[in-house]
Amino acid sequence: MKTETNPPAFVAVCLVTMACVLLIGAAERDDVKQAVVFTAGADGYHSYRIPAIITTLNGTLVAFCEGRRESTSDFGDIDLVLKRSFDKGKTWQPLQLVIDDGTYSCNNPAPVVDKETGAIVLVFSKHPGDDTESEILGGAAQPCTVWVSRSADDGATWSAPNEISQQVSQPDWRWYAVGPGHGIQQHNGRLLIPSNHSLLPDPSTWFSHVIASDDNGITWNALGSAGGYCNESTLVVLPDGALALNMRSYHKQNRRHVALSNDGGAMWSKPEPVSALVEPVCQASSLRVDLEGGPPLYLFSNPASTKRERMSVRISHDACATWSNGIVLHEGPSAYSDLTELSDGTIGCLYERGEKTPYESIYFAHFRLHWLDR
Repeated sequence: MKTETNPPAFVAVCLVTMACVLLIGAAERDDVKQAVVFTAGADGYHSYRIPAIITTLNGTLVAFCEGRRESTSDFGDIDLVLKRSFDKGKTWQPLQLVIDDGTYSCNNPAPVVDKETGAIVLVFSKHPGDDTESEILGGAAQPCTVWVSRSADDGATWSAPNEISQQVSQPDWRWYAVGPGHGIQQHNGRLLIPSNHSLLPDPSTWFSHVIASDDNGITWNALGSAGGYCNESTLVVLPDGALALNMRSYHKQNRRHVALSNDGGAMWSKPEPVSALVEPVCQASSLRVDLEGGPPLYLFSNPASTKRERMSVRISHDACATWSNGIVLHEGPSAYSDLTELSDGTIGCLYERGEKTPYESIYFAHFRLHWLDR
């Protein structure tokens, strides 16, 4: 029996078609690259939480988080640790210990790069590890303290921490946290770190605020407060110079709330819900990306759900007035995140991710801006 063979032209068409399909698939897979940076149980820590990331002037990525010795709990023996990448997140250097104060709970890394000096300024909060958040909120334990450390060599070494609590806190402020996530620097050199504090256990007395330094992170002062019913926040400068403080909200609406300031943060507008920014009451991150010859773009990352799941990144082309539907980095459990712009204009997102809980690992996702406009 004669076996039929395909004509050469038909075979060629098939091969070209298959190649195109493979190329399209590769392009789709290459839109975002993801890799684990911190894994629960590794390097002597029970778990890792509260990611923050910055890109230094030399292009080094520095990924911070809390190393929790004994559990996933928000109090206890907690250190601040980091990993660095010199190849845009493809590989990461071994774990470095940044802050370890015995059994104290060292929390909420909030780094910012000082473009005037090239230094990384790391602000964080601290309290005795045996003091729970509820005890601090209720006044049964002493308030949290605030500290600053610096690195002049892209995160390789760090200065001894310096306490700034008296500069940035008030006697009736109980729970105090900075960030978590990156701070920003204005064109005039001022460093700004989004922060929050409480007056009483009632969330109506939970406020967001910003602390500022005009001398490269040496001295600090607290600016005005926004709230109540708000705490963990992220900060951007709008095109007209106004500050936009995007806050975790306890208004029972599952929406981020935003307050604006036209006087550098001294006074804030009433926080208003943003209908597009769904949240499960969780930290989030925002980032301004300046484009040559055009208006800035704004990015926003959070678990876009009423549960801690569906880590997503959105883009705004109109100064945060409207937001895209968002691109999902991980459909499953996810929580805190932080965004950074890399030296080549691509974007990185460091975020908490897992299969059963959000706290199994911290991942780094790397993508180009155009991916968000699909």
